[in-house]
Amino acid sequence: MTRVAILWHMHQPFYEDLVTHEHILPWVRLHALKDYYGMAAVLREFPDVRVTFNLVPSLLVQIEAFAENRARDRFLDLSLKPATDLTDADVAFVLDNFFHAQRQRMIDIYPRYAELLARRGGTLPTAAAALAAARRFSRDDLRDLQVWHKLAWLDPSYLERDARVRGLIAKGRGFTEDDKLLLRTVELEILNQVIPEYRAAAGRGQVELSTSPFYHPILPLLCDTDVYLRTHPDSPMPRQRFTHTEDASEQLTRAAALHGRLFGRTPVGLWPSEGSVSDAMVPLAAAAGFTWMATDELILARTLGLTFGRDGEGHLDHPERLYAPYRVRAGRGSIACAFRDHYLSDLIGFTYAGWPADAAADHFVSRLVEAGRRYAARAGGEEALISVILDGENAWEHFEGGGRPFLRALYGRLSSNPELRTVTMAEACATPRHELTSIFPGSWIDANFYIWIGHRDDQRAWSQLADARRALDEVSGIEGADLARAREEVLIAEGSDWFWWYGDDHSSAHDPEFDDLFRRHLRNVYTLLRKPVPDELFVSNMSTGTQAVAETPPSGFFTPTLDGEETSYFEWLGAGTLEIRDGAGAMHRVDRGPSLLTLVQFGFDRECLYVRLDSGGRAADLLADGYEFSLTFLQPAGVRFVVRQTLERLIGSFRDRQGDDREWVERGIGRARVAAGTIIEVALSLSDLGVRAGASCSFFVAVSDADRHEVERHPDTRPLELTVPDERFEARNWTA
Repeated sequence: MTRVAILWHMHQPFYEDLVTHEHILPWVRLHALKDYYGMAAVLREFPDVRVTFNLVPSLLVQIEAFAENRARDRFLDLSLKPATDLTDADVAFVLDNFFHAQRQRMIDIYPRYAELLARRGGTLPTAAAALAAARRFSRDDLRDLQVWHKLAWLDPSYLERDARVRGLIAKGRGFTEDDKLLLRTVELEILNQVIPEYRAAAGRGQVELSTSPFYHPILPLLCDTDVYLRTHPDSPMPRQRFTHTEDASEQLTRAAALHGRLFGRTPVGLWPSEGSVSDAMVPLAAAAGFTWMATDELILARTLGLTFGRDGEGHLDHPERLYAPYRVRAGRGSIACAFRDHYLSDLIGFTYAGWPADAAADHFVSRLVEAGRRYAARAGGEEALISVILDGENAWEHFEGGGRPFLRALYGRLSSNPELRTVTMAEACATPRHELTSIFPGSWIDANFYIWIGHRDDQRAWSQLADARRALDEVSGIEGADLARAREEVLIAEGSDWFWWYGDDHSSAHDPEFDDLFRRHLRNVYTLLRKPVPDELFVSNMSTGTQAVAETPPSGFFTPTLDGEETSYFEWLGAGTLEIRDGAGAMHRVDRGPSLLTLVQFGFDRECLYVRLDSGGRAADLLADGYEFSLTFLQPAGVRFVVRQTLERLIGSFRDRQGDDREWVERGIGRARVAAGTIIEVALSLSDLGVRAGASCSFFVAVSDADRHEVERHPDTRPLELTVPDERFEARNWTA
């Protein structure tokens, strides 16, 4: 008899900004509608099948919040907003984001949804393309899109059997606002069934619920980032070593406590985030009460000094080594460990989506049977343990019927095959047969940590995380809720997902959102600690695949008249421009109203840097209302120029960062000049800035409200970058 231990890993990062309470991306809610509920519910049809679900706490707390209708995301808000009330910015967002679904399996099978996609066309790379697409959509079209965006994500069992959902699908088009409210009722119903369905499955004894560290961090890297040097000894590293085993322990103990609250029992099993293990994390897991963990076969191969080869059919050449549980002893702790069959797991995750369900299930079961027989022949008749561990959510978008036909075919064959017996991971690891006195440090990808710390973008992010963690350690005078929230933000930023999307190894349509959310969590740390936010946290960490900004460089010298008005068309001729689109750069604005600034112009004569700020209304009125405008320089570092009004007097002044706390210290206006009327015009002496011809100069433009809270920053992911002109500047830019 061969024991088969299947673990479905259910995971999403923590998308909520704890300051604004907005969930930045919708994947927790959408996958809960389709996969998180249905993956557990389908097991009711196969009572003899036993599996393990690994439920990550950062996912569970968000499911709970959405089920209780106290979590919001922009996608949800715009799906519920009356179509007649959608603004131009809303329509642009809807058309750009409401087709994020697998096309063949989730869009093309519904004629109206496919028609709407065809009407929009492909991607919308420019503002002009987005505007043209918006003109092709009536309010009725937009309302239909609001419905189909959510309807396509519903659990297959609802699509098949629920009369309300079947009625909407049959209707197809011409949806009403009442139809949207009905769909919201179904949505909340499914969300409220997710956690109870897992609790019930565990109560039946059919399912084991395991966990991962709370916010899904890479435990070995939290313990010591230098563990990466074991496999990449010559790699560049973050500017500060990260060594916080106490954080790793807290992520583990909090995970266990959450499971205890939600499911009535603490978990004994751990899927370390990304299957990442090391000697340092073993005693931490054991101390937190975990009796088993799991990782990838390549970790075992590296630990044993083996190479697990496979023949053309995928059969393993050392089945007696892989298909058995081990006990890992390291430091003062020990824990049982299973090692997943990488090949078999990937068959489900990456191969079977294009196969007929029965053929895929037959192929998979035949591989299990053959692997068990080969193990028995090598191990003297002992039972093999084959661990199949993979993502339990993302693959099903590519399968027919959301993967349910395949799962039913697979579970049916596992139930009836006389040579196979499904077990939970706890059952699988109850009696380890072998012992390891050390475990090779690595993850499920290539048995190393390159994905999460190997690229320069990763290393920059780890440096920022280490700086914020140090600021938390060194803070004084901050207690209570703010200190607790700042610590929470650090724990969130330790999650593996932010680092997954950095670098050139992985990419998605939402890379900029992941990048911003990581930096936003760290910015919140400093804000809650009442410390200045490092300027680099307003600059994208992405060096690959960054999006273009509507920006042109200066093309010639010019000297404008500084009077706060557009004196003539020609006075700013030759200036560089930054076009500000609605909502762009408003990183802290929850309402997403139009940006206060509409255009930034900038350039030089031989003595000064000139900056012009255009707004939707009179700039002088904004200053009178208490708004403050600033230019924050990254080069030269630690310089800011602020324009504000006090007692009807316009003031411009330089501020420099000084001291250990890097506070801004005012040093007066120097030779700068400023004027405000319809526009704001600023002239900054190059000598005051401390730059000369050929030097680099980079800055952000920011707007703060009367309470000195920053409400806009432009550009939003990187500064304007200029080179101070030299004597050949005009010749290089001369055109006939």
